[in-house]
Amino acid sequence: MAAHAIEFRDVWKVFGATSKFNLADIQRDYLSKATLLEKHGCVVAVAGVSFKVEAGEIFCVMGLSGSGKSTLVRHVNRLIKPSAGQIIVGGEDINLKSEKAMRELRARSIGMVFQNVALLPHRTVRDNVALSLELRKVSVRQRYEIAEEKLELVQLAGWGDRYPDELSGGMKQRIGLARALAADPAILLMDEPFSALDPLIRRELQDQFKELSNKLRKTTLFITHDLDEAVRLGHQIGVMKDGKMLQIGSPEDILGSPKDPYVEKFVQGSSRLKLLKAEAVMSPLSNYAGWGEGRALADAPRLGPHAGIKELIALSNRHDNRPLVVVDDAGADIGIVTASSLLRGIQDRL
Repeated sequence: MAAHAIEFRDVWKVFGATSKFNLADIQRDYLSKATLLEKHGCVVAVAGVSFKVEAGEIFCVMGLSGSGKSTLVRHVNRLIKPSAGQIIVGGEDINLKSEKAMRELRARSIGMVFQNVALLPHRTVRDNVALSLELRKVSVRQRYEIAEEKLELVQLAGWGDRYPDELSGGMKQRIGLARALAADPAILLMDEPFSALDPLIRRELQDQFKELSNKLRKTTLFITHDLDEAVRLGHQIGVMKDGKMLQIGSPEDILGSPKDPYVEKFVQGSSRLKLLKAEAVMSPLSNYAGWGEGRALADAPRLGPHAGIKELIALSNRHDNRPLVVVDDAGADIGIVTASSLLRGIQDRL
């Protein structure tokens, strides 16, 4: 298993008077949440969940309120202990770790960003970002240097001397992300961090987080109730209902091939066009027959393989439907998108 990846192995979490019954009976004869509450006075928040998050991957757990997604994510840093099952972090079963070892793991390897960022009002932005480093006895100079570096990373350079009450909601969320990144954790746990924000700010922060994720390659478990957010950010998506993980797959799998009636209903009306990326409609450069009077592609517009439908259309229109060259992370040309290949890609997804 890859270092710092996360794995859930048949994890169950039951809240309530569990002494009245045997957990094995619940696992064998799993009833509805309402029936269990009525008969046994307990709530099954997580029911036999198993999945893996590979190193560097964004895994989005999606579901409505009460689905168990927030309970699930709190198992990773053992804020909640499972009733049964294993949670493997970095190749180790965290249920076997001592409290001291877990504190060390939380401090150094796991960062968490909540919907409510909970910045300390009496501390400056810089001191809020540097809090975890202060607790680790890092020198003032070093922790302030790191804090300034992370503030610049989230586009808030120069705000270190301000206080939380001087910040907008979107800025506070960025500070929360900077604080989580300050300890340089291998894993990020994000529990609906953008859900309380206005749509435009939310989309801006999603774009920024995606850019940071591609750059920093953090393993991320991202909790959301928003399908569009999960599709935009996730390499993999897991859909939960009543504590169960109903389906796990790529955004293409979830939108294009729902395996459960609930998942099918959940994604109903969501267009597959949002899945269209440059890499899906590009052709090899060797297939390109030339443009106009054989003009070279040296000055053609360039974009990354994960550019979405809106960027593709906007760039194509801006350059009079000229070919678009797709480049890899190193900037090397890997393919070409023409107006006709873009239209075919759109037609295939209608």
